[in-house]
Amino acid sequence: MKLDFTLDQGNEAKACLGLIVLQADETLENEFRHAIRGFDVSLFHSRIPSHPSVTKDTLIKMAEDMPTAAGLLPQSTRFDAMAYACTSGTTIIGPAQVAAKIHTQHPGVPVTEPITAVVAACRALQIKKLGFLTPYVPEVSNAMRTLLEEYGLEITNFGSFEQAQEKVVSKIAEVSTLDAIVRLGEKSECEGVFVSCTNLRTFGILEEAEQILGKPVLSSNLALVWHMLRLAGINGQGTAPGKLFAKDLSSALE
Repeated sequence: MKLDFTLDQGNEAKACLGLIVLQADETLENEFRHAIRGFDVSLFHSRIPSHPSVTKDTLIKMAEDMPTAAGLLPQSTRFDAMAYACTSGTTIIGPAQVAAKIHTQHPGVPVTEPITAVVAACRALQIKKLGFLTPYVPEVSNAMRTLLEEYGLEITNFGSFEQAQEKVVSKIAEVSTLDAIVRLGEKSECEGVFVSCTNLRTFGILEEAEQILGKPVLSSNLALVWHMLRLAGINGQGTAPGKLFAKDLSSALE
């Protein structure tokens, strides 16, 4: 029996976000869901092949697959912002190249990634001196530190778990990350702390870390979801943790 149907406008959310997530990532989607709860947005995910080990050689290979991953997001959807969700990958590939790769499939859509997002977040919070925590091996951490410094941030102190395996990074206990944040952030010259890597869990301890330090604490996932929402014209705190979402900082993006 053939049934009749009618059409409507389909997805009528206030904003639509497109996200390219690493194959190896086990953290970002859960933290993003926590942050966007209560906002009138739709979130579409695509996965990109990624190596279990994080090195410069494995990260650069993702540039080849990025147009394909971006093309797997719905072509009929009007996206208000898109992102490539890899801090280390962006460091090696370059923010401009990431945007160019995504624009081959979705021209004109505002594109961000964790590096651009955290720089924007630091500017919004007027942070110039940054404590910096990563889970990466030295060659990746050093490249990221150099890139952040090129954007005008001063890295006052740095620490790393020095792990190459994504499956290990995703299982680092939040209490260990909290301890590392506090050790880095307690330095008086530090104005805030950046915790890099979308696969490192932080949402459960960000506010506690800020309360201990009395300073903003940013993570790759927190900065990225904040920047995507602001680029899409969505303001407010919602259910995201931390000082970054606590007030309207959208004017800082202009």
